[in-house]
Amino acid sequence: MAGFHHVEVWVADLAEARREWGWLLRELGFERESEWSEGESWAAGGAYLTLTTSPNLSGAEHDRRAPGVNHLAFKAGPLDLVDAIMSAAGEHGWEPLYQDRYPHAGGPDHYAGWLQNSAGFKAEVVADDS
Repeated sequence: MAGFHHVEVWVADLAEARREWGWLLRELGFERESEWSEGESWAAGGAYLTLTTSPNLSGAEHDRRAPGVNHLAFKAGPLDLVDAIMSAAGEHGWEPLYQDRYPHAGGPDHYAGWLQNSAGFKAEVVADDS
């Protein structure tokens, strides 16, 4: 069966990533599977996401518009969970994006919210009906 086994996100500040990503991943139903001094892994639905301290810190902030990954999109479940995540995101280090078009910034049949954390990583939370 096709699908992701895991995704590894290299971060500059692990403590900050644990706070920001940890909150979002818990809200989305992920559970922390393991933790070590340089990182941690969160699992859901047979796949996992790892946050790991990058060995090549260049001093530059993550640029989602540069070649590479633009954002990670997560299945969020019901519409009200997407709304709850978007409402609380600012208290957990995430800035809501495209608020003038929320929740249909991706089109009229796509119910989702977009967030950017303090390091510049972007995440999309998508409702089941999208």
